[in-house]
Amino acid sequence: MDRIDLHVEVTPVNYEELANDVPKEGSAEIRNRVVEAREVQSRRFKADTSRASVSNIHSNSEMSSKQIRKYCQLDAQSAELLKKAMNNLGFSARAYDRILKVSRTIADLDNSENIESRHIAEAIQYRSLDRENWAA
Repeated sequence: MDRIDLHVEVTPVNYEELANDVPKEGSAEIRNRVVEAREVQSRRFKADTSRASVSNIHSNSEMSSKQIRKYCQLDAQSAELLKKAMNNLGFSARAYDRILKVSRTIADLDNSENIESRHIAEAIQYRSLDRENWAA
């Protein structure tokens, strides 16, 4: 499980949610956000001179450790949240890097220049389905 970036539990949708008339984000809107986030990432790494073969990296998932430190800087609140998760859930060093990469992607999808605590929290959630009794 440590090598899988996202652990997502899919639960059945109940009737009330299906019959609800509240407008939801459509597939075209989601696709546009994904395309925009990928373009942000492409520009980020095209301009990155810290890597010898710049053209070989196109997305956050391909970041090196050096790039993670550069592009995944956390404020104090986000760092504390990640520290708690690491200590309480026993995540590995590999999971730490993957949480940062996923949080960077979530921030990109949110059109946020900086990773915020909510992005870290969501990324942690994707790693913690097989963990029990953790509360932030």
